[in-house]
Amino acid sequence: MPGYRGRFAPTPSGPLHFGSLIAALASFLDARHVGGCWLVRIEDTDPPRCPPGADTQILRQLEAFGLYWDEEVRYQSTRHAAYQNALDRLAAQSLAYPCSCSRKQWREHAVYPGWCRDGIRQPDQPVAWRLRSDLGLRPVTWQDRLFDEQTFDPAQLGDVVLKRKDDLWAYQLAVVIDDADQGISDVVRGHDLLDNTPWQRQLQVALGLPEPRYLHLPLIVADNGQKLSKQNLAPALPTRDDAVRTLLHQALIALDQAPSAELASAPVADQLAAATAAWDVSRLRPEVFKAQPPT
Repeated sequence: MPGYRGRFAPTPSGPLHFGSLIAALASFLDARHVGGCWLVRIEDTDPPRCPPGADTQILRQLEAFGLYWDEEVRYQSTRHAAYQNALDRLAAQSLAYPCSCSRKQWREHAVYPGWCRDGIRQPDQPVAWRLRSDLGLRPVTWQDRLFDEQTFDPAQLGDVVLKRKDDLWAYQLAVVIDDADQGISDVVRGHDLLDNTPWQRQLQVALGLPEPRYLHLPLIVADNGQKLSKQNLAPALPTRDDAVRTLLHQALIALDQAPSAELASAPVADQLAAATAAWDVSRLRPEVFKAQPPT
């Protein structure tokens, strides 16, 4: 597929775990199978959550699994001017507005009720910037490559934050701006981000940006049913070669790619070469959750 550009964009709040590997590996194989580019972007917009050295650890883990990127790693912490420019454009269209409300104030509502849409309720308080979800593209419909047609009304999801009260950039705006700037054609990520897509589509339309294709993957859960995450203390990916070989094979099984048993202990490069040639999205099962393989 000429022009295919994919990416893996972790938050450096800790080391990668098996769930991270699934997302990274799927996006890598999806790109490499069609001769496309694969990029790595470090989403470090929240410094308090990003311990020193976590980004380097993540990159070393990716290298241990043979997941090498094609261009210079991008750090979102260097992108303030681009995000501010986009926010200014949204504000000029009345699609973004300052909001002084705290979560505690609207805790009895399922989503933020839009109290500051027509003016800041508490002008003496710090403000966040929110997206006017009721004025943008509605409804939002797209064809997910695994979960088929998806339709959402973003207004029912609420006015998402674009810039926080502490002046840090929120995920929704940053990811849209960087995907467009880096020419990302295909977004491969976990199902937990599927309902973020409606806001991102609204932003893409409002800013005149292209729409990538989306492939949302089943989430990997632990024995207790919790999604694997850094917050849930999921074990870090190993970098020792024998452990990497075994876990890579297990990840390919979790992605329904049916790797041969003979490859279970094969070198990483051999496993990836076979998996790249055989990558088939139609093998994926549209499940929301999958159990983590035994260790």
